[in-house]
This record gives sequence, structure tokens and C-alpha cells, in this order.
Amino acid sequence: MLNTTVLLITPPFTQLNTPYPATAYLKGFLNTKNINAFQADFGIEVIIKLFSKKGLQNLFSSIHTKNEISQNAKRIIALQEEYIHTIDTVIHFLQGNNPEFAPLICKRNFLPEASRFLQTDDLTWAFGTMGNQDKAKHLATLYLEDLSDLIKECADEHFGFSRYAEKLARSANSFDELYNELQKEHTYIDNILLNILKEKVETVQPKMVCLSVPFPGNLYSSLRCGQWIKKQYPSIKVCMGGGFANTELRSLTDKRVFEFYDFITLDDGEAPLENLVAFIEGNKAITELKGHLL
Repeated sequence: MLNTTVLLITPPFTQLNTPYPATAYLKGFLNTKNINAFQADFGIEVIIKLFSKKGLQNLFSSIHTKNEISQNAKRIIALQEEYIHTIDTVIHFLQGNNPEFAPLICKRNFLPEASRFLQTDDLTWAFGTMGNQDKAKHLATLYLEDLSDLIKECADEHFGFSRYAEKLARSANSFDELYNELQKEHTYIDNILLNILKEKVETVQPKMVCLSVPFPGNLYSSLRCGQWIKKQYPSIKVCMGGGFANTELRSLTDKRVFEFYDFITLDDGEAPLENLVAFIEGNKAITELKGHLL
């Protein structure tokens, strides 16, 4: 193995029911080249940390209701003990464990319900009498979406299961709004994300962290990760790649992005990462690097 250890991260959030495969593929490739690599999907890890008994206890205790909030948020807060009591069961069920909980969930007296459950008029028509598993997954998803509404209203306005701060990234042809947001204090979700990142960096001790950004909804959290690494571990090289870079950043001119990243790879990730490792090892000059911006 070479001396360089690489940590490959998918930042929040992509679709949670289908882990994004890029970092797993890249890890496999780097390992075939005798490059020590680890990969993690921070979207899944943040959600698991947030939607847990301890996570909800922390969430509800962090919410201060001095300002006016909606009736829906008030209802969820009033039912907080029921959410805390049921959250682990719901997550385990949605992960494919404990399928026997489906009938209990379908009875509609187990889960607390808020505004998302107003959409359940036609469940019998939609699922019939034989679709308990699918019906229970649907109800459990509505339950999580109710909590998501609370988070967006009272804890972190950017939160979304697959579109975290996406509206900021969609205006990425002008970096100003996103850059200004990144100068603000960390949000509630930022703090969860950066605690996970801190644990991973301390465990893996990488020389390079690579952030795969396939969609606009991953960009903000990728920048937050890069920002934190460059402040806390300035010797670690930070690389960003993925579909978003390939489609949106090919003509990048705003140099402020390199306050967060050292490199941006374009097109297929394998060859650029191999070259970057060779550069870090001292086996390539900076002028020899291909498929990246510096």
C-alpha cells in the first residue's frame, strides 16, 4: 500500500433508499492500485443520527418557541414524547427490519400524526387489503415528512431528505448567495454533519478527502465539509468531483471556491484521483495533473 490514505464521502443528501454508488466504485478502484481508501455516505449517517431516539430528544430540546410557529409545528411539539418513543421502531422497519410492525403501523393508532396525514383519504383504494407492508412504509414516510416539516420550520430552513439547500446550489452560476450562507454560523444539520466528519477524519486519518457531488442538493454540505477540513486540518487535501462538477463547474471562474477545495476533478474520477495520489506522494509534478482544476 502507498502512504496516502483517501477518504471518499457522499455528502448529504441523495435518495436515501438507493445509496449513491460513486464512492464505493472509486474505493474499489483505488484499492486495486494499492491505495488505501475508505468511503462513507454521510447522507445516510446524518439521517440515522437525526432520526433516532437521542436525535429527536436533542432536536426537540433545541427548539425554542418564542417566535410564532404554525399550528402544525405546535402539534408535533405537543406530541414529542410519542415521536421519541416510536422513532427507532419506524427507522428499523423502513430499513427492512421488523416487518411484523406493518399491521401495527397500519392501524393508525401507533404513530403520531400531523398535517402530512391529511393526504391519506384513499389508502384502502391505493393499497387494498393485501398491501400492509407498502401501506405501512407509506405511513411511516408521512410520519418522517411531518418531522421534516418541523425541522425546516424550527431548526434548519435548508433541510430536505434529498435536496439540502438545493435552491442555493441552483444559483451556483453566481457563487455570492452560497458563499454568504457559508460565512454564517453552522446550522443544526451542519453540526450533526461536522461531528460525523470529525469522527471519520480522526479514525481514518486521511491525506486526501474526496467529496462526490452528484446533484445540486449535495453542494452546500460538500462546501461545509471542505471548509471545516481546511480550517481544522489544513494539511489534508480536499477534492470535489461528481456529476454536478461535470455539468455545472466546467467553466468555473470564481476563485473563492478554492477556499473550500484544493482540487476539482472533471469527467471519470478514477484517473484524476490516481494522479492526485501520485502528486501527494511526490511522484508527479503539479503540471502533470489531468482532468482537474487548481
